[in-house]
Amino acid sequence: MVNIYRTDNNEFKELKILQKDCWIDMINPTYEEIKDISNKTNTDLDLLTKLLDDEELPRIEVGDNATLIVVDTPYITDTRYKHKYNTDPLGIIINNDGYFITISLKKQSLLDDFKNSKVKNFDIKKKTKFVIQILLRVAGIYQKELISINNYINKKEKTLYKSTNNKELIDLLNIEKTLVYFSTSLKANDAVLEKLSKGNVITLYEDDSDLMEDAIIENKQAIEMANIYREILTSMTDTYATIISNNLNDVMKFLAGITIVFSIPTMVASFIGMNVPLGNIGSSKLSFILIILISFILSFIIAIILKKKNML
Repeated sequence: MVNIYRTDNNEFKELKILQKDCWIDMINPTYEEIKDISNKTNTDLDLLTKLLDDEELPRIEVGDNATLIVVDTPYITDTRYKHKYNTDPLGIIINNDGYFITISLKKQSLLDDFKNSKVKNFDIKKKTKFVIQILLRVAGIYQKELISINNYINKKEKTLYKSTNNKELIDLLNIEKTLVYFSTSLKANDAVLEKLSKGNVITLYEDDSDLMEDAIIENKQAIEMANIYREILTSMTDTYATIISNNLNDVMKFLAGITIVFSIPTMVASFIGMNVPLGNIGSSKLSFILIILISFILSFIIAIILKKKNML
């Protein structure tokens, strides 16, 4: 899918045909669409087709008539699990003929903020600033998801104290994998930001310096958050694996104690039910009540003994 946008006098609008200083947003494009855009914008076809690989790493590449900037963005891989994320490359191409191109295999929600006019001072003609604003939004998305992950971990902590199954532990392992992906991608994005900040790849104007610094700081904060949460989660996973095992052992111990207590009446009934003379007990009208009473007393004594031994 290919969409074309332009800003005129702070007004954002969608176009039907290509114009100079327009933004071309390509989402999971076909090869024919890529080839068409390549021909119309005089952009190296190889730069565009590289973004069809979902394993493309964050980097910067300068072509004959365009510059490619690749960063990783987070996306949910499985909606059945909370916070099960992976990362996907987002390509940003600045064409020397005045075209600005974004290309990705998945819809990028962070770009919707630009399309819905939620970004201040957004102007497609200011391509350097547009790039930095996208990179700043990418870092913000990571931070938002990391905060959400931390809140989810705190909620899970209360559940795990009483848990006896592996579901909660599996959820934490999925989050730990997410944090690994986040940490790796954020470090790669940081290298891209540092390279851009030198001004050798794209020209940095005076107004862009502070914005670039903000993007670098936001990204580094996200890296620190990912590393801290990952360390906490690793420690929690090991601890709660032991807690779950202990909880299960307590349940088994309780069930074993209850089994012993309830086996006493059965044993008493079995002994008395044997074909042997019981004397006065067998002929008494209160024999049934007496047997029940004996069984209850023995069970009660055994229960007290097991309780003292912490088996009930």
